[in-house]
Amino acid sequence: MNQVIIKIDGMHCPECEVHVNDLFRKNLKHVIQVKSSHIRKQTLINSDIVLKEEDINKALDGSGYRVLGVEHKDNQKDSFSYKLALKFHHEEA
Repeated sequence: MNQVIIKIDGMHCPECEVHVNDLFRKNLKHVIQVKSSHIRKQTLINSDIVLKEEDINKALDGSGYRVLGVEHKDNQKDSFSYKLALKFHHEEA
């Protein structure tokens, strides 16, 4: 599993979290899990590949949200919730 923590400017409420999550799911391939927090001003993405910073920025283009920083945490130990989400993701495809 590859994990990325993205610091984001512009999220102010729970609806912003939903919007950001939807943008990442729609615009990035290989995303397994997305969780945003307007309080922490960040999004956590688990994916089956290493996401490129350029693609992360493009996913939010024109949305009013801005990427402030990206931290990759590659090859994290697979958790139960990740494995379950991965199974669900592949069954949908």
